[in-house]
Amino acid sequence: MRVLFFLVCHTLALAASGQTLSSALQQVASNNGLVGMSVVAICNGQVSDVVHTGYGDLQRGIPVEDSTRYRIASISKLVTAIGLMKLHEQSAFGLDDDVSTALGFTLRNPSFPNTPITYRMLLSHQSSLQDGSGYGPFLSATYASAPPPPIAQLVTPAGAWYTADLWRTEAPGTWFAYSNLNYGILGTLIEAHSGLRFDVFMRQQVLLPLGIHGSYNIQDLNDLDHLAVLYRNNNPQVDDLGGIMPTPPDLSQYAPGSNGLFFAPQGGLRASGLELGNVVLMLLQNGVWNGTQILQPTSVASMLGNEWTYNGNNGDDYYGLFRSWGLGVHRITAQPGFDVVLPGTAMFGHAGEAYGLISDLYLDPASGQGLVFLTNGYAPGYAYQFGQSSAFYSVEEEVYAALDTHAFPACNTVGTGTTDTARELVVHDRSITWHGKGGLHLRVYDGLGRAIDASWMGPGMTWQASWSGPLFILADPGTGDPFR
Repeated sequence: MRVLFFLVCHTLALAASGQTLSSALQQVASNNGLVGMSVVAICNGQVSDVVHTGYGDLQRGIPVEDSTRYRIASISKLVTAIGLMKLHEQSAFGLDDDVSTALGFTLRNPSFPNTPITYRMLLSHQSSLQDGSGYGPFLSATYASAPPPPIAQLVTPAGAWYTADLWRTEAPGTWFAYSNLNYGILGTLIEAHSGLRFDVFMRQQVLLPLGIHGSYNIQDLNDLDHLAVLYRNNNPQVDDLGGIMPTPPDLSQYAPGSNGLFFAPQGGLRASGLELGNVVLMLLQNGVWNGTQILQPTSVASMLGNEWTYNGNNGDDYYGLFRSWGLGVHRITAQPGFDVVLPGTAMFGHAGEAYGLISDLYLDPASGQGLVFLTNGYAPGYAYQFGQSSAFYSVEEEVYAALDTHAFPACNTVGTGTTDTARELVVHDRSITWHGKGGLHLRVYDGLGRAIDASWMGPGMTWQASWSGPLFILADPGTGDPFR
């Protein structure tokens, strides 16, 4: 039910959740010298707040907007895992199968030649692979060569780029060690099973069905003016393209299943905050996004399930940040002083950091809450500092606190049945209070019918306005995205 009424107001003051959150996040950006930032809050299975600050391209003065895409770093791994799980749903492999069969070469830790490396181990960073000294030179050769060298040349002892420190001394399946190389292998496996280039498979099977028009291949992007440049000390690091598409790589000899690192499954996805919000919504809704079943509920449950939990002697917890892991998913245990996003709240998702960017995507299926945070870097004198109350950076702590204070208190489980909007709206003098369940969207028009405000209210919230003259207000408790 929609309710239209008018209100006569005399003072200008807006106390809606979105504007309060916006002010708090503007302060976070200022405190931390952020070049640009996007924050998306999700309540009750829908986007409730979107805030952008600063510039996507500082030199050209292009502000961050809904359409701004970032190279999101390691959140890419979570999306890569979604792609792999789609192949698992098609019975292409079992999670505990030896990956050597699909790779076409034997992948083994030389210290444990009889222990197979499995898909589950790679997804959960328990393969015993690590980013040893050969990884960087091989990555450079991958990007510079046509065709790129086979990944077997990195991970097998006879390979030209092999170094012994690519393998840990612990047995596969017994030790957690976060590694980009795990996801280079997984990208190669996606190609081997699908017969497609990694970027093509992901775009067809995961990204476009999720409403994500970004890509692991920059050549797919249709708007480079809204591709965020990544900065350290205001100095461009990555994607400083001036709106001009780079020369396409020579892929004429590219062999899918040989070296999936070329398209950076470990960190190279470019996507906007709202596009990543679709990933949150899909995981919150048991694999469904916009009416489409992207993943089966069993796959979502497997990804979020516990594959590893830190016990003090079974892995590298990365200064307390990594306390538990699923299949491509960072499991937040909310242990005080360590992996805390929202105090006392277990969450699931992924973080990222590269070239000045910080990225976070986390969700809580129990409450229907979720968040995305992206920043493209910092100004001189504002290098990221470790947090005071967790293993996250202080800027992440401040963003989480702003969301916890200004966005998530409005979240409430949406009730069933018909809402009597007229009875649950209380209009008094200059204010409107919403006593219904779920969210309420407001559109405000002046006496000439011109739109002058749009806002969203959670249960118990009060909207105040003070323009002179009559106001016409459309109140809608519908379930679509809130007006922004």
